[in-house]
Parts: sequence; structure tokens; C-alpha cells
Amino acid sequence: MLRFILRRTLGAIAILLVISAVTFFLFYAIPRNPALLACGKGVCTQEQLAVVEHNLGIDKPVPQQYIEYMAGLFTGRDFPAGSCPAPCLGFSFRDNRPVLDTILDRLPTTVSLTVGGALVFLVLGLAFGMLAAARRGTLLDKTMSSTSLVLSSMQIYFLGPLALAVLVHNTQLLPQPQYVPISEDPWGWFQGLLLPWLVLSTIFTANYTRMSRATLIEQLQEDHVRTAKAKGMAPRTVFFRYAWRGSLIPIVTIFGIDLGALFGGAMITEYTFSLHGLGRLAVESVTQSNLPMLMGVMLFAALMIVLFNIVIDACYALIDPRVRLD
Repeated sequence: MLRFILRRTLGAIAILLVISAVTFFLFYAIPRNPALLACGKGVCTQEQLAVVEHNLGIDKPVPQQYIEYMAGLFTGRDFPAGSCPAPCLGFSFRDNRPVLDTILDRLPTTVSLTVGGALVFLVLGLAFGMLAAARRGTLLDKTMSSTSLVLSSMQIYFLGPLALAVLVHNTQLLPQPQYVPISEDPWGWFQGLLLPWLVLSTIFTANYTRMSRATLIEQLQEDHVRTAKAKGMAPRTVFFRYAWRGSLIPIVTIFGIDLGALFGGAMITEYTFSLHGLGRLAVESVTQSNLPMLMGVMLFAALMIVLFNIVIDACYALIDPRVRLD
């Protein structure tokens, strides 16, 4: 297990380095000078523009800027706007505020949205899938399969405004979505994110319903499950202890992969419901040519996904004893 974690950690570091390099160098393909944001387009002379570029640290060759940026993650950096201790993600081109402070302000919204949405679609998807598999061939099974097929074709940018119009503005069944810190008002936090959770999890719930049903039906045909039935074990014990547990392996695998898609969906969901999270911050950083903020958001998101996938891989041995990690 230790070798596995060490190997995956080294792989995660390599992935983060590649992501940081690609994001950094692609940024300079954008035909827009970020110094104009601070200097003022149309009223900025070349001398003033040069001073602003120097203050932002973008007057050096791009490779040198990248090396200094990566070194700042471990040693910190000094800017005209102030000192930036490690891990230094720089200062925003937009407001000269430390990038890390802005990310930490926005992070709770995105974490609440993604974790809540993941819990909703995992619970509903696995539950509906189990019901459909246990009642295979019945009207309930056919209804769930057909419904999940329809819902899986939906898109957040269509379903979000529709749900907002029907459930909030027309019927007022749910309050206007907003983020309230859970430490201040747990009930307000739940109410404010309930609709975004449901919208974000709709497509995933449909996919996991079909996937859970298919893997459960396959597991019920396995030799060890039929042997357990032949020994006279209770049907419920056979279903949950052998069939359902075995069906979790592909579910967990896909869940680790879907986490990246969940962050992408969170970005659209944040815009749809006017939530200020990391996804929205990333889009704003692109439109504003704000490289430090964009780099910070990308590295933070990549780090979360990589760490989560390491945890998912390590959970294989707990779910299925046949899995061995070297």
C-alpha cells in the first residue's frame, strides 16, 4: 500500500506540473495584454504600460516567469504590491489581492456545491439502480430505465433555467439559490443549495441508475452469488453482501473519473444560479486575462481531483478483498 501511495503521489506531482505548464504557456496565446487592465486601455502611454508590466512581473521572458512562479509556490515571492509567502500563487492582475485569499473565499461555495451534488446522485443513483435490478423486467424497472435514459440526455444549461423558472419564480416551491456559510446558518445553507444540487446531479443520477442496474444484474449471475443462494443464505444477505458489494468496483472507478466532469458542471451551475465559486472565478479570470488567478484556480482544481482519485484507488482494497495494491 505504501509503495502504491508513493507511486501515485509522484504521478500526481507530474500531472500538476504538466497542467501548470500548459495553462501558463497557453495563456500567452490570448491576444490581450493584461497590463491594460491596470493601466487603462486608451489612456495609457507606452512608458506607463512598461511600468505596469514591470510591476506585474510580465516584462520578463515567459519561461523565466514560469520558473519564478513555480519557485514561489515553495519559497514565496516579493511583488510591488507586497510580499507573498509560500505557497505563493501571486497577486491578481485585477485588484492586486493575493490569489490564495480569493480562492479560499470562493472555495467553500464550490466544495458545498460539488460534494452535495455528488452525495445526491450517488444516493439516488445507487438506490434507483438497486430497485431496478431487484425488480428486473417489471413495470418499475422499465419506468426507471426509460426515465434515466431521458434525463441523461438533459443539459445543465437547459435544465437549470427551466428549474429556476418553474420551482422558484412561478411556483415558489424553493427559495432563490444562494450560498450561506454552513457555520452561520445550516438550514439556510441547505435551502440555498438544494436546487443547484438537484440540477447538477440530475444527469449523473440517471447515468448511475443505469450503470448500477447493469452491474448488479451482472453480479447476480456470478458463480459466488449463485453458490451463496444454493447454500440457503437469505436473499437480502446475498444481495447486499455479495452482489451489491461486487457491483461497487466499476461504480467507484467511474465516480473518480466523473469528478472532473462534476467540476465542469459546477462551473455552469454557478453561472446559472449566480453562485460565486471557483468555476465562475475561472471564467472571469479568462475574460479578464488574469493569469495568476487562472493558474491558482486550475492548480487547486487539479490538486483536488488528483487527491480524490488517489483516495478512490486506495478504497478498492476495502471494497473488494481480491484487489491487491503493490
